[in-house]
Amino acid sequence: MTDIRTDEPTAEEISQQKQVRLEKRERLIAKAESAGGGAYPVSVPVTHTIPEVRAQWGELEPDTTTGEIVGVAGRVVHLRNTGKLCFASLQSGDGTRVQAMVSLASVGEESLAEWKDLVDLGDHVFVSGEVISSRRGELSIMVAAWQIASKAVLPLPNLHNELSEETRVRSRYLDLIVREQARQNVVMRAQTVASLRKTFTDRGFIEIETPMLQVMHGGAAARPFETHSNAFDTELYLRIAPELYLKRAVVGGIDHVYEINRNFRNEGADSTHSPEFAMLEAYQAYGDYNSIADLTQALIQNAATDIAGSHVVTWADGTEYDLGGQWDRLSMFESLSDAAGRRISPETPIGELKALADEAGIDVPHPIHGKYVEELWEHFVKADLERPTFVMDFPVDTSPLVRAHRSIPGVVEKWDLYVRGFELATGYSELVDPVVQRERFVEQAKLAAGGDLEAMHLDEEFLRALEFGMPPTGGMGMGIDRLLMALTGLGIRETILFPLVK
Repeated sequence: MTDIRTDEPTAEEISQQKQVRLEKRERLIAKAESAGGGAYPVSVPVTHTIPEVRAQWGELEPDTTTGEIVGVAGRVVHLRNTGKLCFASLQSGDGTRVQAMVSLASVGEESLAEWKDLVDLGDHVFVSGEVISSRRGELSIMVAAWQIASKAVLPLPNLHNELSEETRVRSRYLDLIVREQARQNVVMRAQTVASLRKTFTDRGFIEIETPMLQVMHGGAAARPFETHSNAFDTELYLRIAPELYLKRAVVGGIDHVYEINRNFRNEGADSTHSPEFAMLEAYQAYGDYNSIADLTQALIQNAATDIAGSHVVTWADGTEYDLGGQWDRLSMFESLSDAAGRRISPETPIGELKALADEAGIDVPHPIHGKYVEELWEHFVKADLERPTFVMDFPVDTSPLVRAHRSIPGVVEKWDLYVRGFELATGYSELVDPVVQRERFVEQAKLAAGGDLEAMHLDEEFLRALEFGMPPTGGMGMGIDRLLMALTGLGIRETILFPLVK
């Protein structure tokens, strides 16, 4: 008898299976009153993990006994009951498996009958017995005793079929059980964040936490989520960026500071955007946008090395992507001029930009000079970027927190990093002059009054902090979810463990 099927059960079959499993749960609970155990014991006497068993005895020759007794627990992902000898594959959380062999000679008639009656696919089971290698060379445990560790009342999906993307996203716990790539994604994300922290620590940066609930949103051009505090009887915003608080820390003397945490933006969701996402921001006193670009490249290349062993990463589809070498630095205005076949500069009349946008079929919301330039650049240049590229020197009117360029009028010292065809990070020479910053905020306020929901508001408390003196500083921000996209080739809903879904 086998407990494997090649098609998916219907809703009616799932309901029937659930009822059968609930009845087994009741029998286990009733049995526990007299014999202990039950359907959900508080603990089981594990002596080894399944990965430890495989690491220590995984190279046994076929038909070998060891005399070593272990107690392991895992989820039943394969079950075959055949007469006097039953087989099960037990899987640990990391996907490692070991075979359990339950024989009449080892456990006795009553225990074997209960195994056949009470154990289902998906159950967590504890087994103890000798580590052996089967005649076919399969690392196994010859079970002397067993116990249900947790009874599953719903059947697992068919392990031989691919889960749909919708199922993977909505029921990530199932995805983690059945799909190796899902488990790898979790590990790679943890390794990547650990690598980022190590690079920062090695360079003398301090990690801090800043507020997620803010009385005024700022630090990015984005539409916020709004909420209400009953305790303070005031409207609050979920932060769109930690920037203005991290800069306060720099004013206070934390010269090298960073934060990895959540941001929230009440905007669209697609293959590269999520309303809730993990963000890294860092600020380096006495640096500028060139030094912060060097830091960003090192962060990403170190992360690639730590998870892939080199700067060449292999995506989920098998494609290799090279993050190595010195990355290109490309002027926004010069590259746009080359691609459009005409000179475009900060002095180009907005009428010419509008005509070019109309000719290219580009709709520019809240049309100001800088937004025309950026939209035109995305249309003419962005698609041709293959290698990691820093796109340098942005229009001043779309970058209210950025220092004016030291030698080019009408632009600011800002870059966007493009990897895999999408924006991965952004970096600035930070604007630290409180007078100019106030002027920029006033211009943003006018845009907000005109209906631009992404425009920033005038933040008096931040301006007051700047008035106490902020040193020359380079700053950067990078989405952690997008970094995982660059390293794995996956979409954003795969790199976020539990993404928001409707």
